[in-house]
Amino acid sequence: MIGQHGFERWEAGRVTSPPPPPGVSQARDGLPQVLAKAGPPDGIRVEDKGHALVVHTRRAADPQAALALLAGPLAGLAAEAGLDCKPGRMVIELRPAGVDKGAALTALIAERDPAAVLFAGDDLGDLPAFEAVRAARAAGRDGVTVYSASDEVTELAAHADLVVDGPAGVGALLAVLADAIGPPPPQAR
Repeated sequence: MIGQHGFERWEAGRVTSPPPPPGVSQARDGLPQVLAKAGPPDGIRVEDKGHALVVHTRRAADPQAALALLAGPLAGLAAEAGLDCKPGRMVIELRPAGVDKGAALTALIAERDPAAVLFAGDDLGDLPAFEAVRAARAAGRDGVTVYSASDEVTELAAHADLVVDGPAGVGALLAVLADAIGPPPPQAR
């Protein structure tokens, strides 16, 4: 499993990750002042992911207005720290430049050389991974993009090969695929 846009890897029961880039620490230190100056509405929450900072607006009385209010100040903070400022599903994420799910998926495809690739997503940050699947298909690999539908981020439907009903729909799709493929062959001992 790959997490944090490629910064984390869970393999053989162990999670590994390089240290966060220095810009994340700089942004972490400056974020309280930027938020205080912007005067965000109640309900704003900051999630520190170690390698990125995410400002959530979902619980604000008007999440879209909160995103609009914070977009400029957070973009300024990100630029000062050498980070990207990316919108998402009622969030703004500050993360290292050039790090995204598309780059992580492209690297994983190159490493593992799978016969086929399926990527399911529900947020704007998943668009680079959808593009990575399209690039893999253009190179001759089978691949499909799946949008886990939500009312919050509907734009992904236009970019996906298949739309399913939220996380339960993704689970159902994976169950159908697992049944179609059948059990894995016995391991040599």
